Amino acid sequence: MISKSTSWNLNNPFFLKPDSKDYLWGGSRLNDDFSKGISMYPLAETWECSTHPDGPSFVASGSFKGKTLTEVLRANPDFLGKHPRTRGELPVLVKLIDAREDLSVQVHPNDEYARKYENGLPGKTELWYVLDATKDAKLVYGLYHDTSKDAIRQGISDGTVEKYLQKVPVKKDDVFYVEAGTIHAIGKGILMAEIQQNSNLTYRLYDYGRVDQNGNQRELQIEKALEAAVLTRSTMPKQPLRVLKYRQGCALELLCRCKYFEVYRMLLNTERCRHMVDYWADGISFRVLLCIKGCGSFILECGEMYNFFKGDCIFFPANSVRVRLHGRAQFLEVRG
Repeated sequence: MISKSTSWNLNNPFFLKPDSKDYLWGGSRLNDDFSKGISMYPLAETWECSTHPDGPSFVASGSFKGKTLTEVLRANPDFLGKHPRTRGELPVLVKLIDAREDLSVQVHPNDEYARKYENGLPGKTELWYVLDATKDAKLVYGLYHDTSKDAIRQGISDGTVEKYLQKVPVKKDDVFYVEAGTIHAIGKGILMAEIQQNSNLTYRLYDYGRVDQNGNQRELQIEKALEAAVLTRSTMPKQPLRVLKYRQGCALELLCRCKYFEVYRMLLNTERCRHMVDYWADGISFRVLLCIKGCGSFILECGEMYNFFKGDCIFFPANSVRVRLHGRAQFLEVRG
């Protein structure tokens, strides 16, 4: 991140520095592929844009540098915009995930269950965008058939529960919408971005009998998971029809629009034209740009220039100043 000057408007975009997680199934690709420079192994997740108390991200540039995103948004609630789903708080959590090994089979509760049994917290619906995957990579997405709680319990007890779990092949650029209540698991060999509700509620249903470095099995929340889970047959997920909309120097495609967030993939390429791309957030919602490929720069109205690279996450407050984007890059754009 290189700046030409130190003049900052409060509604300028700013870079974010992620929190990081060392879950036992993680690897090294978030450092290797995204140059995170985090001295942690395994490095399983980086929480790129987060106000969650389990891992808030920090502002890495501009007037608010060094503060948590939580502090900044509490002091400037107008940065969130006027969309009703913000309700005065950041409604999303944006992550990068490196699954060197299989994640546990788990369930996230929906809003109704979470409000009733988890002290009013939100549930957790999420979107997965596959950044890379090994040839044989698979994930768990729901159940092959309608199944009873007793059958799942017995399967967990005798180690046969996997026969109920729907396995889905995965390839680079796939998109999966994982609604709360869906039994799921990210499989080994998958590198992905995850956009989710601002929640960390996870009920671990099955963990393949794995143990931690002290020889202890990880805690399971079987009964909560079964209460929150959808136990009817899941349709095999199909990739959505995606249509690129072009304008000079840029193309945009909708990946997901749901009651909690909107996610787009943006392709920037101004290398062969003199035209830069104007970009800003309107008064309806903030925007988050997560660079997943390439590099470039953005120039503020005052002339200040910042470079961005693969792995950078930039927060645009609602009613942000306009910037001019230049470079060859791909982003995931998240709107509240």
